[in-house]
Amino acid sequence: MLKSVCAYLRDMTKRNALMDRNKKASPLQGAVAAGSRKPTSLMRTILGTVLAMLAMVTTSAAAELPEAPSNVMRMSNAAIIVGTVPVQSSKIAAASPEVKVFDKTFVSLAVVSTGSTFADSYTTLFARQNWLAGKKGVCNVEVQSAYLYGTHPTVGRAYAVASAKSVGSAFAAYYLRKHHSRFWSLPLVANSVMSLQGVGQNMATCN
Repeated sequence: MLKSVCAYLRDMTKRNALMDRNKKASPLQGAVAAGSRKPTSLMRTILGTVLAMLAMVTTSAAAELPEAPSNVMRMSNAAIIVGTVPVQSSKIAAASPEVKVFDKTFVSLAVVSTGSTFADSYTTLFARQNWLAGKKGVCNVEVQSAYLYGTHPTVGRAYAVASAKSVGSAFAAYYLRKHHSRFWSLPLVANSVMSLQGVGQNMATCN
């Protein structure tokens, strides 16, 4: 027991002597020891900064996560619907544009058609007048349109035919133009041409 205590005391004495020598070391050794600790502190600072930056980048990336596929699909479907509705309405509007039927062109053609038709009926009556007067060498019977006016046309029948031809051609032109046909003027033009041809023939042979 005594030997163990003596050994312990000798050991403690050596340790204390070693600590005293370390405290009395030269300033150069202290500076060297301090310099050897500085890199460790610098590395710790650098590592701390790097870790802080990584944490910030990770946080910002997590805050900007992409939207769920269902949200993206709903947004794309809404965009498609909004984009197609005006297109459909514009197609419907283009398919059925508003047409002004009674414009200057229509009225002018209708007036020419009606005037030439009544002129044809008026000159057709020359044949009846010649027949009643007993004139020879001139037309005194209706030959070209006897199925309409009769062989010896009367005033009432002649103007009834003119009215029917005028109204019929005007209605046909109105119907075609109302249904967007580009040949809407054909009935009026055809009636005008045939009537003027009849007027010329009546004036040449019956007057």
